[in-house]
Amino acid sequence: METIEIQCENTGTAVIVAAGRSLGEIAQDLGLKLRYPILGACVNNKSAGLDFRLYQPKQVKFFDITAPEGRRMYVRSLILMLYAAAAEVMPEAELEVLHSVSKGLYCELRGADGKVIDPTTKQTLALLERMRELQKSALPIVRREIPASEAVKKLGKTADTARLITQHGDMYTAVHTLNGHSAILFGELVPNTSVVDVFDLREYFSGMLLQVPDDKEPSKVAPMTVQNKMFGTFMEQDKLQNLMKVRRLADLNDAIVKGFGHEIIQVAEALHEKKIADIADMIAAKRDHVKVVLISGPSSSGKTTFSKRLAVQMILDGIKPINLSIDNYFVNRVDTPRDEDGKLDFEAVEAIDVKLFNEQLLALMDGKEVEIPKYNFIKGEREYDGTKLRIDDRSIIVIEGTHGLTPALTPMIPEANKFRIYVAPLAGINFDQLTRIHTTDNRLIRRIVRDYYTRGHNAESTIAMWPSVRRGEDLFIYTNQEEADVMFNSCTFYELAVLKAKAEPLLLEVKRNSPQYGEARRLLKFLSYFEPLDGDTIPPTSLLREFVGGSSFNYD
Repeated sequence: METIEIQCENTGTAVIVAAGRSLGEIAQDLGLKLRYPILGACVNNKSAGLDFRLYQPKQVKFFDITAPEGRRMYVRSLILMLYAAAAEVMPEAELEVLHSVSKGLYCELRGADGKVIDPTTKQTLALLERMRELQKSALPIVRREIPASEAVKKLGKTADTARLITQHGDMYTAVHTLNGHSAILFGELVPNTSVVDVFDLREYFSGMLLQVPDDKEPSKVAPMTVQNKMFGTFMEQDKLQNLMKVRRLADLNDAIVKGFGHEIIQVAEALHEKKIADIADMIAAKRDHVKVVLISGPSSSGKTTFSKRLAVQMILDGIKPINLSIDNYFVNRVDTPRDEDGKLDFEAVEAIDVKLFNEQLLALMDGKEVEIPKYNFIKGEREYDGTKLRIDDRSIIVIEGTHGLTPALTPMIPEANKFRIYVAPLAGINFDQLTRIHTTDNRLIRRIVRDYYTRGHNAESTIAMWPSVRRGEDLFIYTNQEEADVMFNSCTFYELAVLKAKAEPLLLEVKRNSPQYGEARRLLKFLSYFEPLDGDTIPPTSLLREFVGGSSFNYD
């Protein structure tokens, strides 16, 4: 019997195993236990399912749902379970997974005519019950590689997934089958339904909300949060894409190949301009009491360019926007709080001198002149250089930053004097009926490109620090997003086709021995499905210019 040696990172030991042994079998041989059931492993820094077999020496690190790769596997498997349940309980309907909202996945059911079927309480409960039966039966989820031509034949040439496979030029494609129901989900799934035991399904607007495990406590379903404003923003984007007949990635690719890419750019940018003008008009209508505009959003959402474009529109409404940077109100570095790892925590609201910030805001609103501090990031100290500010009756103070919507930032400012805006790339375009594009991936690709061209950071370093960025967002941004007076979707559904050409060379530089290699390869595979789009016709004021360069705005 031929044997191979694997390096198991979980145990820190070298193990001799039989060649051809699967990852699942190896985990059993080792008696390996993680906090939650093992779902897969990183093999030489690339994610693989438990059915993956080893024939050569490898470095292996098993993971559970607490790892990003494990969570993605888990959620894909839940989608397949709902897909199978729908095929059995409501065979006349087609499942469509649309958006991440309210800590779950918003799904719709459509009839043969393409119209949405609003499920009744009875139908929703029947689907949930069938999912639970599939889970309790511990049914295998079988992965097979089949010729792409066979997959296209089974799906039908007009199906979005079939079109995407054809556009991509695949020779073979992976198909996952559960209880006789097959689907293509563009990624690895868990080996059987027994481990997918935390979920729920409830009615939600015209569809259903598939509830998934909580990020911090995966043994529990994430509690649903009311996100009506976000949902409304998603539906607005869907309406535009339906109007443009660009609902999914295959539609976008077709439009680009046929030469309509620049028309899509023009329409998407026109929508942004209209929305920003509308927001400026909303502020102008409240100018008798609104004195402060607070802008917040996650990393790489385009907040800076948005605030500059909003300022232009506010001027057209007869308002004089005055920018005030929160960064100048950092406490001295010796007073900066530390996180749970003992590192300086610049993301915490306590890192800001909230008292001084509010006192100066109130003084400005009262017509007084104040001396604005300047933060010396080299010394880590706040300084004063004589810069003074006074506002008049036409002025409105504009503040952009992580804590824009955090109540603790402006506790002394009356609520009537504030106007809050949440900026984020909330909705772009989905792969097909079952696979959506994560807004987090959209933002990460934006940041990889921007960090390289403006900050000299390579893709590896940007990917490495991304989990830390995400933790800060969970703590200080997402918890307050529904408090906004208005949400602005900064995503343009064409943008990944433009970012592709800039991001791919950067991702290819991540070496195989890097811990970030697997994530880089995942993003590369994801981008490979997009037809490239020349961004030369993107306006110089576009939010996307903040990331690809060529903006007419000054970011110093």
